Order: sequence, then structure tokens, then C-alpha cells
Amino acid sequence: MSSPTAQRLGVVPSVFAVEHLPHATFPEDDEWIALVRAPEGLTVVRETWPTGSGERWIGLYGGATAHGPDTPGMLAAVVSPLAEASIPVFVASTFHADLVLVPEHRVREAVEVLERAGHRVDAKNLG
Repeated sequence: MSSPTAQRLGVVPSVFAVEHLPHATFPEDDEWIALVRAPEGLTVVRETWPTGSGERWIGLYGGATAHGPDTPGMLAAVVSPLAEASIPVFVASTFHADLVLVPEHRVREAVEVLERAGHRVDAKNLG
């Protein structure tokens, strides 16, 4: 990995759903992974059943290349190649790394795109 923003990403073994709750200020349960409250409502990221219906997302997490929020370019290095390949993303960032969700049906393509961009992706959880 020659670029300082090249990362070691792992495919998260969970399947996620991203929900918009326009009139909620907090979800009714505690089964969520991430919450973002905005003027237009609440966005909730939660694990979903592997056989569930609806739009399903797979996560790529950069915890192996942990970085602080003051390290420029880390998220852009991951989402830019995905954007160039027209792969949608939903991002939830932690203090040390970013969870980049891609649609389940495009995850293998996303892995290939990221590897071509110089990232290493541990895809053992894809099965």
C-alpha cells in the first residue's frame, strides 16, 4: 500500500438496514448500531436478519487502519472509488475508523473496486 490513505478494510459479518423515521427523536428499541438525528427525522442503522426483506447493506470497516478524526482523506479514499463505480454508500464514522455500507447485491463489486484502488479487503465474511 503506497498511499498514506490506503487502508486495510474488513467485511463486517452482519447485514444492516438503514431506516428513516421522520417523526421520531429516538427509536422505540435498543437494537440500533448508529443513530443520526436531523431536522427531517431520525436515521437508524441496525442489524437485520440475513433472510430479511427490504434494502440490505453490507459493511466495510477500516478498524485495521485506525485513525483519528483529524486525519484527512481517509474516508474520501474509500468512498471516491466507489462513487466513480456508481456504487451507493451509507457511512457511519467512529472516532477511529469508518463503517462504509454498500448495497448487499454490490458488495463483491465494491471489494474489487477498493482493491483496484490500492486498499486491502479481508472478505472472508462474504462466505
